[in-house]
Amino acid sequence: MDDMLKDFVVEAMDLAVNVEEHLLRLERDPDNKETLNAVFRSFHTIKGGAGFMGLPALVAACHLTENLFDALRTGAAPVTPIAIEAALQASGFVADQLTELANGAAPESLPAMPEELEHILTNAIEGKGMDAPAPAAAVVAEVAAPVAEVAEVPAATPAAAVSTAGADGLDWEGMYNAVVPEGSRVAAAPVSAVAAAPAVAAAAAPAAAAAAAKPAAKAWDGAERREERPEVRHAAPVKEDSIRVDAVKLDALLEVAGESVQAANQAAVLLERLLQFKFEGQAATLMATLAETLERASRYSTELQRATLATRMQPVGRLFQKFPRLVRELAKDLGKDVELTIEGAETEVDRVVVDSLYDPLVHMLRNSLDHGVESPEARLAAGKPAKSYISLKAWQEANSVMIVLQDDGKGMDPVFLRSKAQQKGLISENAQLSNDECFQLVFLPGFSTKEVASSVSGRGVGMDVVKTAVEKNRGAIHIESTLGKGTKFAIRLPIELSIVPTMLVSTSGAALALPMAVVQRVVELPETFMEVGGAPVLKDQGRPLPVRSLAGALGYESCSERVGIVVAAPQPYILAVEAVDGTADLVIKPMTAITVEGITGTARSAEGELVLVVGLSFLMDGCRGSVRLAA
Repeated sequence: MDDMLKDFVVEAMDLAVNVEEHLLRLERDPDNKETLNAVFRSFHTIKGGAGFMGLPALVAACHLTENLFDALRTGAAPVTPIAIEAALQASGFVADQLTELANGAAPESLPAMPEELEHILTNAIEGKGMDAPAPAAAVVAEVAAPVAEVAEVPAATPAAAVSTAGADGLDWEGMYNAVVPEGSRVAAAPVSAVAAAPAVAAAAAPAAAAAAAKPAAKAWDGAERREERPEVRHAAPVKEDSIRVDAVKLDALLEVAGESVQAANQAAVLLERLLQFKFEGQAATLMATLAETLERASRYSTELQRATLATRMQPVGRLFQKFPRLVRELAKDLGKDVELTIEGAETEVDRVVVDSLYDPLVHMLRNSLDHGVESPEARLAAGKPAKSYISLKAWQEANSVMIVLQDDGKGMDPVFLRSKAQQKGLISENAQLSNDECFQLVFLPGFSTKEVASSVSGRGVGMDVVKTAVEKNRGAIHIESTLGKGTKFAIRLPIELSIVPTMLVSTSGAALALPMAVVQRVVELPETFMEVGGAPVLKDQGRPLPVRSLAGALGYESCSERVGIVVAAPQPYILAVEAVDGTADLVIKPMTAITVEGITGTARSAEGELVLVVGLSFLMDGCRGSVRLAA
């Protein structure tokens, strides 16, 4: 794909996504002229680029849709469900063609516009469902009526009273005479109304014939034929204030920025050690200059890192705007009445996170629609409104982004989930699980509550994909559910992936880093603990919290752990470590060669030592791995 075609595809795909969002908004608010104009402009822009690139199918589809929205804007056709459906199908066809181009298809290999799409668009343009258009004779009669009225104007009528409208339809002389003093008025040349009438009638006849024949034209040959319109002065083109940069280049830039920060931190540590020695004379002057230079280098490297991170941040609305149509179509297929509400679309997160969350959120929405929300009849029988609601929210919380998907459906039954997992052999018959652990069963590969798989769900792979994708991005997912009330999925993700604020700790001789997103505070641990059910417990701010050993959770040798970290998990607890060594922003390198439970990556401390990064999901789950599969 050449550069010009690639740029066109990227820009057109952005417009196509916005078109779907506007169409769904228009379905809820048919009188919104601003939305009508926005859709018209989008299809017009795509058509112009497609014509330049030699894409006839795209041009034809966009042209018909443009005609439809021109009719909707002017009131010639009503905003009906047929019109919205036609525009959505056209938008889907345009998106399919752009996707094929993005995947490397040659422009000449693209399929032509389907006849069904042309048919539904033409019907919508003609306002199918309204009264049939008046025959040509009626049109001529309507045009002839005002002509007769003109013919009846008395010959003695002053020239100023007769319309002297110009080619642009405006009576400039009449308007001028209305605002100037009487002595300065311009006298218009007399117009013979009787002589003008035949001319008007002669001009009206071809116009009436053209108007009568216009609905019959259904196909378009690719040539632009616009009616004569007043000349419009175009404003100067808007200055470009953004450029497109390959994502690979941004990733490389971020890696260099992170390494420069690490190098500056290591240099600062070395300088601090050097300053413990006594320098005199010229050596002292050089050391002072070196300290100042390193401080400036550290400041600039931090600014470079911050600026680079900002280039990778994107609003999650780019992801969320794809879901309203998905929910609409799937709810229609399932026979359910569902409304999706979106909040916090402006929340920014790392580009990699935005790109990797699409499939997980699609799986969650499909499960919510298929398993969670009930049919209108079932909801009415349960005393609920017939329409169900699904909300998708995002917001920043400390150094994390929270994404919450919640429905008001029937909720999840932990007893039923445990029974299903036992039937499928995913857990042992004697497994004793809490409600939270039962909810986590839905993430096991192969788990499903459906007996027969459908086109929507039931194969036991969707939620497993969700868990894997979230943990791959060093995130965590938690489920809350109440029978008869609904279910909430809460995803916590780092705002950015490469550089993470951490607390450095050590235990059993190992240097570890904990994400600051879950660290609340540090407490001192006593030598002995209270016990509840054989497990150690410590009171923190009046509430008893379980105490768990980090060394024991990771399988290290036991040691004397006298420092506790209160972890802000769904079920808070205290994590016991040997020592806390401070905090640091670390450049995380993912572990790809081996997999170690509880460890998601490695980093280098300011002293240059290797540090293991403990996974956010592992900490959120209480330093326990996922529910164990049956042996």
